[in-house]
Amino acid sequence: MASPDKQQKRAQRAKAKAKQNRVGKAKGSVIHPLLANPLINEPFDDVEIDLSTFDFKDIEENGFDPAHFDDLFQTMKAAEGISLLALCLVFLQYPVLELVVAEEAEEPATDFMMGLLIVYRGLFHNEEEDAAVNWVSSDVFQAALYEASQILQKKNARSTPAARD
Repeated sequence: MASPDKQQKRAQRAKAKAKQNRVGKAKGSVIHPLLANPLINEPFDDVEIDLSTFDFKDIEENGFDPAHFDDLFQTMKAAEGISLLALCLVFLQYPVLELVVAEEAEEPATDFMMGLLIVYRGLFHNEEEDAAVNWVSSDVFQAALYEASQILQKKNARSTPAARD
């Protein structure tokens, strides 16, 4: 059996480690309170999306079928019930959108994003294209989209070092 001095040192190390783990876990959820909601934080983890069959060139040439993006639109609608920021967080985490932004030039990627948002507004708010474009271009929407982007950048920055450990 270890001496009382060694036992005390082990206990102190264990206590310090437990505190470090508690503080570390609490810190991870502080990025933004909305990310505590599973509907908002990684909402498409359970959705099966085969990115290998996604053909952006076909969409550029022929447009897209809104039915193919129903999972996105339904989740955006649920998130919009929480807040505009929640809607933007959901939108920016959509795997197909992440793929397009990562692999395509800025202008076609932006056009694709605009197209999705315009179709969403048409489906759920019965807006014509001009009204939807005005909504997407509004300072309120742009501020929410920017804030969502910043939140996700912070989240991804925090998760990257943990993935390397």
